[in-house]
Amino acid sequence: MNAFNLSVLALITVGITLVTGQSRKLPATPRPQLLVVNQKLNALQFVDVNSGTVTATVATKGIRGHEAVVSADGRIAYVPIYGDSGVGKPGTDGRTIEVLDTAAKKFVDTIDLGRPARPHCIRLGPDGLLYVTAEVGQTVEVIDPASRKHVASIPTGQDYSHMLAISRDGKRGYTSNVGVGSVTAIDLQKRSVIAVIPVAKVTQRISLSVDDKYVFTADQEAPRLAVIETATNKVKEWITLPSIGYGTASTPDGRWLLVALITGSKLAVVDLASMKVARTIDVAGGPMEILVQPDRNVAYVSCFAGGKIAIVDLKTWQVQKLIETGEGADGLAWIP
Repeated sequence: MNAFNLSVLALITVGITLVTGQSRKLPATPRPQLLVVNQKLNALQFVDVNSGTVTATVATKGIRGHEAVVSADGRIAYVPIYGDSGVGKPGTDGRTIEVLDTAAKKFVDTIDLGRPARPHCIRLGPDGLLYVTAEVGQTVEVIDPASRKHVASIPTGQDYSHMLAISRDGKRGYTSNVGVGSVTAIDLQKRSVIAVIPVAKVTQRISLSVDDKYVFTADQEAPRLAVIETATNKVKEWITLPSIGYGTASTPDGRWLLVALITGSKLAVVDLASMKVARTIDVAGGPMEILVQPDRNVAYVSCFAGGKIAIVDLKTWQVQKLIETGEGADGLAWIP
């Protein structure tokens, strides 16, 4: 049979396959999802942000995760199990990190830190390692996600090391030490403390500016936000807020800082050129964490008391959608 006849035969075969409906279906492309850690449900919620619906709820094995991080390929999520208490309060001390297969939507492994630790905030560093704050140990724990083994402990020198921000180059980390109101600057390569920065009586969450020049953390007893200069490791100035601030996140262009106003059910937008609040946006009750998604030009805001995720358009400064999660929405992570 010559080449022409072979080509004709191939076309006929394709045509018959299509007509008879026997064509092979390609696997569906996974839709990007938002992962929400819900404290009240003691579970993770998968949210389809396009439809605005919770598509699955997966209970954690241990008692209560607050935060999560997802691997770069989106296949695995890591959830520290904190325990049933609040910061500095009596209760159980978690010691594990649960490992979730995001496609199967089930937990497949557990990483044991080897001691009670109250692991809380987890971040994936540019070096591929996981960094987890451990309040009881006054440390940041280092995990190798490839082996799922604990590899090091970095002392913070402070009680209640609660949240963590990592510089873009992965060289420095900054913990907010909630109960003692300080920030610890850490050399992540040497795994040692650079400085302990006094801020206020009580602090909370923490973030870095896009250029890594500033660290932001909110005073929990006064409506103000500390601006720490990373070059000097000192508080440079304070930004006055309409009410008590909580979580913060910079927009990708570095011009604006978003601040969750936990007592005001609002999001404040700070102009980082003037270090002043430019506008506020109504969201829902008890906004806590902010996750900015650069390729969508939106911010997701977990509203703990209001039981919602607010999707905020960063061009119009309007709420696009409120997604019902039930009370308890806290930590956020993006599944690509």
